[in-house]
Amino acid sequence: QVQLVESGGGLVQAGGSLRLSCAASGRTFSNYYWGWFRQAPGKEREFAAAITRGGENTYYADSVKGRFTISRDNIKNTVYLQMNSLKPEDTALYYCAASLSGSRLRVGSSYDYWGQGTQVTVSS
Repeated sequence: QVQLVESGGGLVQAGGSLRLSCAASGRTFSNYYWGWFRQAPGKEREFAAAITRGGENTYYADSVKGRFTISRDNIKNTVYLQMNSLKPEDTALYYCAASLSGSRLRVGSSYDYWGQGTQVTVSS
C-alpha cells in the first residue's frame, strides 16, 4: 500500500502561484511514476502532469504546459506541482496519484494509488 497526502492548495488571485506537495509513505517511492490530476465542479477528472521514476521525463496537459512544473524528490518521498500564472479555469480539486506500471500516464485508470485531494481556487 502507498499512502498519499496532498497539501499546498488554497485561494489565490489570477496570475498568482501555488506549489502543491504530495507526501508518500508505504512502498518504495522511487519505484513509482507520479501524476497530478484535477477535477473541477461538474466536470470529469482530467490529467494535468506526470513524471517518470527518475524524473528524466515529464508530461503536461496542453492547458497547463508552460505554467505548471512537476518535480519529485526521491529522498523526501514527495512530488510537487509548481503552478504559476494561475487562471480561474485552474480552479479544481487536485489529486496526486502513483503508478507502478508507468504506462499511459495521461490516463487515470493507469494509477494504482490516489490521494484525497487538495482544493485550489483561483479568483478573477
